[in-house]
Amino acid sequence: MIPAPRTRFILRLKFVLLFVVLLGAISCSSGISGNTEEQGDEWQTLFNGKDIDDWIVKIHHHEVGDNYAQTFRVKDGGVLQVNYDDYETFDNRYGHLFYKEPFSSYHLTWEYRFTDQWLEDAPDYTYRNSGIMFHSQAPNTILKEQDWPISVEFQLLAGAEDGNPRPTGNMCSPGTEVFYKGEMDPRHCINSSSDTYEWDQWVRADMIVLKDSLVTHLINGDTVLQYTRPQIGGDVANDFDPAIKQDGKLLKEGYIALQSEGQGIEFRDIRIKKLD
Repeated sequence: MIPAPRTRFILRLKFVLLFVVLLGAISCSSGISGNTEEQGDEWQTLFNGKDIDDWIVKIHHHEVGDNYAQTFRVKDGGVLQVNYDDYETFDNRYGHLFYKEPFSSYHLTWEYRFTDQWLEDAPDYTYRNSGIMFHSQAPNTILKEQDWPISVEFQLLAGAEDGNPRPTGNMCSPGTEVFYKGEMDPRHCINSSSDTYEWDQWVRADMIVLKDSLVTHLINGDTVLQYTRPQIGGDVANDFDPAIKQDGKLLKEGYIALQSEGQGIEFRDIRIKKLD
């Protein structure tokens, strides 16, 4: 028996409504959401706003754990600060503050702004320049006179008041290499497409890392750079243990570190969400 036209319409309507309900249920159960802030239960706070007990310091010319002149310190209001008040000279004391455990696939988010401190005996390129290192070698494998950890860097820049663009969220590669637009890129740093921001402006940065495949940089919510296949190789890092630098080895995991290189900077709201 063939249903009447009105009956067929009602059946079709019921089917469409059922399909929409099922699709919504599948999306919810899969955790699909365009707003990561809604998924608060999955986020882990890396900086507690009180101390750096969960972090490990390594500064060039110093042993692991020596926070020379309190380079990394906590400021009132829950800010983690790179501060040079107690320095007489910089003396190439490139420093890195490592979180205590490594990560593999994750979404990392933080906010930063520069301060008006800059040590004039630091190299010119360090002016309003800092970064977040990731997929880094472990801090206890970095030698005393090693300047940079073998890692990939999410570079942070601010305007230098000369009118020239200075995008932030760039990629730099001490002792590493990446594929950009499908090819191995020989450049030490690859610029992002971000705007130029003032030095004292709080900027939100995000990084989505999928093991040794895709890395995405975001600034204030916008994707500004993507590249693939981070791996050990290239130059820039010096005086490392040769056993650590295995050129061509894909980087599937590693440590995250905040950088100090002669320019004052503040960090806050540092959180991470592990991804499958």
